[in-house]
Amino acid sequence: MGAPIDFYFDFASPYGYFASLRIDAIAARHGRTVAWRPILLGAVFKVTGMKPNMQQPLRGDYLKHDVHRIARRSGAPFTWPAAMPILGVSASRAFWWLEGRDPAAARRLAGALYHAHWGEGRDISAAEAVVEIAASQGLDAAEVAAALQDPAVKDRLRQETDRAIERGVFGAPFIIVDGEPFWGSDRLDMVDAWLESGGW
Repeated sequence: MGAPIDFYFDFASPYGYFASLRIDAIAARHGRTVAWRPILLGAVFKVTGMKPNMQQPLRGDYLKHDVHRIARRSGAPFTWPAAMPILGVSASRAFWWLEGRDPAAARRLAGALYHAHWGEGRDISAAEAVVEIAASQGLDAAEVAAALQDPAVKDRLRQETDRAIERGVFGAPFIIVDGEPFWGSDRLDMVDAWLESGGW
């Protein structure tokens, strides 16, 4: 089995959501696992000079059209959130706290958070919303709430985001296969082909 595939994402990204629904299956077809790595695009944008898509003229309108088209094509559950873009800080902290204890449970929590926001249209930016979703996954609500304020958890998220930038991550989703970078959910078929062929 080869090294895990690094899957960088931000809960605020609809394209990250669509990629999250496919990445594990693609990896499994090639005997790989996926290291899910939530980061904060806000910190990335400070380096690249970009703004969220919805804050860019023309591009935001295109995104609204495109994501509905992707959802129809893929059959993915999708509801346009009333709050958009959200801050994924609490969701990402919850993931990294849990990942240190149980990576599989952290992966399930990430899926539940993504579904709540993009599948159901819920605002997951508030800590209370993240705690509620975590509790629905069988986690202790008080423990999760405390973890979101834990300096060590906050540091872990900052470190993971900084490390992503050092590796050249400039958007989400961003997938790295054996050092080879792929940006965007529309590159998943290329990731699949790369894994199949060993690269070109």
